[in-house]
Amino acid sequence: MSQEVLIPKMTRPNKTKKKIIIPWANFVVIIFGVLLIFMSTFINLDIKHYILPNDLFAGKNFSSEDFIFSFCLIPQIPIIMFICSVLGKRMALTSVLLYIIAGLFFVPVFALGGGIRYVFEYGFGYILAYIPATVIAGNILGRKYDFPAMIKASVAGVLTIHILGIIYMVIIALLKHSGTDFISGWICAQSGLKIIYDILASFLLILIGKYLHFCLKFILD
Repeated sequence: MSQEVLIPKMTRPNKTKKKIIIPWANFVVIIFGVLLIFMSTFINLDIKHYILPNDLFAGKNFSSEDFIFSFCLIPQIPIIMFICSVLGKRMALTSVLLYIIAGLFFVPVFALGGGIRYVFEYGFGYILAYIPATVIAGNILGRKYDFPAMIKASVAGVLTIHILGIIYMVIIALLKHSGTDFISGWICAQSGLKIIYDILASFLLILIGKYLHFCLKFILD
């Protein structure tokens, strides 16, 4: 046998660092999702529809304004569902987490400002509930992206946000010793009829986001 067979050659380990490939396209899309959530925070939609007054048969003289109910709708929840439908669960969840982290530690991007003290605001539970809502809606749309799935995703996502938001608000209200009148009034103002509008708007945006999702997937792949 030769010496080379008896004594195997020693090879030095390659110390060159492996290049880390950064998916810049995904990063840009995620940042766009964060900006879209931020912009939706400061959009106020004036919603009006006809109602029947409670004292309709009380013999009062009613004006046309008594039959119109109006309230301000901030479309942030439907935008969350839209981002979830377009970006998919992972990138949408990343956008939501970056938005919450930015609002708590860096930039006042929430409706009433920002900072770590915002966790004691009544409405922070709604923002925190964006996380499980995105996961739930993303899982539904990820399994099958058809008409029934879009309905389930919009209903499940919106109800998750409102239910967890109400629970969080009640806890904060109890800690601040707020009365039951304040709690019930706050729930009616922040949820109540707004749930129906959020579900309808979320379904419409999810429907639009379905086609954008396939276009985005084609571009990223």
